[in-house]
Amino acid sequence: MRLLLLTSSLPYPPQSGGALRAFGILRSLHDAGQRVTLLCFDDGGVDPAATSLPDLCEAVITVPPPSPRGKLTRIRQLLTSNQPDIVGRMATAAMQAKLSELCRQPFDAIQFEGIEMATYLPHAASTGTPAALIYDAFNAEYALQRQITDIEKAAPGRMYATIYSELQARRIYKLEQQLCQRAGAVIAVSQEDANLLHPLRGSRPLYVVPSGIFTADYASAYSIDLGEQALVFTGKMDYRPNIDAALWFAEHILPQVRAAAPDARFIIVGQQPGAALDALATQPDIVLTGRVPQVQPYLHGAAVYVAPLRMGSGTRLKLLEAMASGCAIVATSVAAAGLDEVTRSSMIIADEPTAFAAAILSLLGDPARQQVIGAQAQQVVRSRYDWVVLAPRLLRVYEELGIG
Repeated sequence: MRLLLLTSSLPYPPQSGGALRAFGILRSLHDAGQRVTLLCFDDGGVDPAATSLPDLCEAVITVPPPSPRGKLTRIRQLLTSNQPDIVGRMATAAMQAKLSELCRQPFDAIQFEGIEMATYLPHAASTGTPAALIYDAFNAEYALQRQITDIEKAAPGRMYATIYSELQARRIYKLEQQLCQRAGAVIAVSQEDANLLHPLRGSRPLYVVPSGIFTADYASAYSIDLGEQALVFTGKMDYRPNIDAALWFAEHILPQVRAAAPDARFIIVGQQPGAALDALATQPDIVLTGRVPQVQPYLHGAAVYVAPLRMGSGTRLKLLEAMASGCAIVATSVAAAGLDEVTRSSMIIADEPTAFAAAILSLLGDPARQQVIGAQAQQVVRSRYDWVVLAPRLLRVYEELGIG
């Protein structure tokens, strides 16, 4: 099989959710003897030739990323277009031209990773390519936007943000429906997401291939000394759900924890912390690391891994990474959504601030329990979310499409 894979950024180093999934797909298909060409945006921060990507791909083709859009530009596009903001986020003539060129090659399938790159799917279809067009949906995006809307409604003084979110939710639903109906195949990352996307897909089949990790990459790593009561949270910190989670935890949960455990520290590990987090950086019990070479040392240095997400869909790869590192985890139901029941049972689920804080304190006061829960989590993630287990499911999708 020859596959063209489109990603919104160079999937290396594989640290954020989209990059982790794309890298897992590339490595799994390479190991299965498939031929993959990678087409992606690249900001020049990492030389592709210096990564393992050329070893995994038949070719790695990059184009410059789109220029950042200012607030006024986005508002103008909002008022003069009926498209959601996400359509313009990754739109460039260079990517469209390169995709047109590659559509003339004999690929068996063209796979679009996430909704941002799937906005190029209609253009690929317009070229007349005989390749199967596959939409790999990281989230049920319209449902995520509806969650954001509900949170905005509950926050005081957020009227304009609420109006914006409601408008985006309606537009994203229409876009996602168009993509699901136009694609030759749609892959969801969880059964929950599949249930949300089925109405958009109609009677046509929809496949489920969870996101995973290579668990051996996390099992052993050196640990950073973060203190005996380090509470670690990881993720891209310019991503709205992660920003909201960090702010909510710092305001509503951390003070309760520190009242009983004064040495507790909240360590936020992730690239590009948004401006909304600037105030947290001034607090002595909170650390924002920014981009780190590897997340594993911070996971191994955690007393408790926290996932206080209030919005999101798909599979939270940050949880899988924490489990593979042997972390004791406290997570919200939203954070754990997308994981199967056995996997959820290997962490503590709490949704209210007081219950979340109490769960953390119970673990901080019982190191032996931390180890037991962490060991159970390692065993579960190895057996259910390692790409060694997931790759055959992906290959079966291609076989059912007649391209395996």
